[in-house]
Amino acid sequence: MMEEPSGIRCPRCGSGDLIMDPERGEEICGQCGLVISEGMVNLGPEWRAFTSAERDARARTGAGASYALYDKGLSTGFRGSRDGHGNRLDIETRARMRKLKRYDDRSKRDESRGRNLSIAMSELDRLAAVLHIPRGVKEEAALLYRKALGRDLIRGRSIDAFVAASLYAACRLHRVPRPLKNVARASTRDYSEVARTYRLLLRELNLKMPVDDPMKFVSGIASKLKLGQGTELHAIEILRRARERQGLSGKDPRGIAAAALYRACVESGDRRIQKEVAEAAGTTEVTLRNRLRGLEDALRDVATLGEEGGLTSPIAS
Repeated sequence: MMEEPSGIRCPRCGSGDLIMDPERGEEICGQCGLVISEGMVNLGPEWRAFTSAERDARARTGAGASYALYDKGLSTGFRGSRDGHGNRLDIETRARMRKLKRYDDRSKRDESRGRNLSIAMSELDRLAAVLHIPRGVKEEAALLYRKALGRDLIRGRSIDAFVAASLYAACRLHRVPRPLKNVARASTRDYSEVARTYRLLLRELNLKMPVDDPMKFVSGIASKLKLGQGTELHAIEILRRARERQGLSGKDPRGIAAAALYRACVESGDRRIQKEVAEAAGTTEVTLRNRLRGLEDALRDVATLGEEGGLTSPIAS
């Protein structure tokens, strides 16, 4: 028997000195002897291990269920070379086991849903590896794809396009900065098809995407431009001041981040031309200049560096 340091107390005497009897599956009060609960099941293993290698060797279960596996990782498989005692099977038995294994694999992919998921999850693995997607985002993408498959949205449409759209939607939900252009570039389908499929997912699955914060794009754009940390922090400060004046709502967050970085470059003396900043942000020079005007309108009541030091407006430069 062993004491169980739980918050439960004996209903008879109020004592917290409870004892667990693992052999009988009972929880007993150590003061009055009342059996508080019985028939308890120990969900842990029946074996003991003192090292990690010993625990791995004795464990009889695999990884947990995963939506990113076509069968969620819960199916069984054949090992047709040795018997239960580890002895090697004879040639005739091995041939029979290989045949059974082949039938087993075919039966798992016999229905169209299983074949569809097998193809889709393989493509999802490839995309996640190319784009360096975290595991949680990958699981979310697999779940979104399964929902789309359950609603029969994929019939007559491209599996790869739905995988790419599901992955982009999962990145948006988890606020992982992966532009749709990058996802489409890594996919086997073109940008327009992936974008159209993404809009279909939003509409049919009733997904509500969070609004992207421009600040999360600053580091990526600054890295491409090889800007210093001071310029990057100054751009974040510009975005913070603009947000306080409600100057960021309703605009493309990537364009706003590019405009703040360009303004920070001008004010800090780390000059970059508008074309370089626009290309690093994946936007156009026209969008960059429009966002610059919006930032200047939001910060009009704040003294700019041009007013203090005689520099020209960032838009004019």
